[in-house]
Amino acid sequence: MSTHTGPAAVGADLAQLTLDFHHTHQLLDPAAQGVQAWEVRITAAGTPVGSLTAIRGLYWKSDNLRERMADEQSFPALVAAQLLDGEGRFTYEFEEFVESASSVLVVDRLHLEEAFADPVVVAVVVAAVIDRLTDNYFAVVLPAKNACTDAGSALLAEAGTLLSAREFSEELQIIDNALAAPEEAAQRVRSRLRSLARHGRPAAWDEEDDEGEGWDEDGEDGEDGEEDEELTARTAAVLRVALEELSEQVWQDVAAVGDAPLGRGEGRVLGALPPITFRQDQQWRRQMARCFDDLAADLAETGTVRPGCTGEEMALHLGIGRAKSLTRNRPRLVAETVAGLGEDRRDFDWDWCSTVLFEDHDVLMLFDASLDGIEDSGNQINQALGLANLAAADWFEPFRPDQARDPARGFRHS
Repeated sequence: MSTHTGPAAVGADLAQLTLDFHHTHQLLDPAAQGVQAWEVRITAAGTPVGSLTAIRGLYWKSDNLRERMADEQSFPALVAAQLLDGEGRFTYEFEEFVESASSVLVVDRLHLEEAFADPVVVAVVVAAVIDRLTDNYFAVVLPAKNACTDAGSALLAEAGTLLSAREFSEELQIIDNALAAPEEAAQRVRSRLRSLARHGRPAAWDEEDDEGEGWDEDGEDGEDGEEDEELTARTAAVLRVALEELSEQVWQDVAAVGDAPLGRGEGRVLGALPPITFRQDQQWRRQMARCFDDLAADLAETGTVRPGCTGEEMALHLGIGRAKSLTRNRPRLVAETVAGLGEDRRDFDWDWCSTVLFEDHDVLMLFDASLDGIEDSGNQINQALGLANLAAADWFEPFRPDQARDPARGFRHS
């Protein structure tokens, strides 16, 4: 499997790749009912860099899907000949090959400028096209190696392999949307492209991929030195908003529950903490709320953040999770937050933040029910791993007393 990201993609403006889906539908054209032809235009920072064609073959809306797809000629015609019989029905071999497909999406005619002609880039483009134009009842068909007639089809063949397509014949490979593996593969290639866009080179594949190279498990460049550990301005701004939002919520929790015990999921934030915290008193909860405030203040003052105690570690973990959610679900809010701040290819790399901004992730072990009692300093696992400050009573003890926060700084709310 050839999946090495070539040097052509390095330095290309990958972070600003955009897809423009173009389809013209004539309302009274009977031929438009069974087959839709979509042109997907690929741009980078507003400049066209390529395109591909996606043909949606809708079985139940076609009079004879085989004839209709054959009329498209080229690769769709080859697909029609192999997947459908003369009456336009799916063949026995195809129905045995997929779980429950009732329609097909044929992806071909890829043209891409050399700077972006990379299998990982193409795989992410194809994954986006699949998300936009299909559901779980589609089979997505791409050329296999023996059907490659040009550079574009060769890239599509490699992209199909990256997306867990299976060879149906010597000419066709198929992604079955009813299976979990293609979506898992899509997540992997998206992660790899994000790394390439942010760091100028791809992250290593997982351990099962013997071709992964260059980046170690900490997200650092094993050959060229350590990765910059500073937050970008836009990342810091969104993380600050996330922490401030969580601060408001946890202060509401404090006012609502006081000293009362909590259950899992109760409240806005306090119920999302590890179970060992559910019976802490109001003063403990006020200190937890202050952790969010302190981290947000650090970001406002310095543009970076380092947790100084276990409570701040937990607050930062939750803050990063909320920041990731904001970038996915609140694009308008994010745009307003970062307005006027310079863009950076490392913007909003929350996985990187989770790796670099912590010395360890020991506090997350408190969520694991199988490790119940691990916070106790007498626990064998605790002692074997050299864990510290995991007991709820110790959450606000500074890791480094010489860097402790001013104990007289007070609280944001009385």
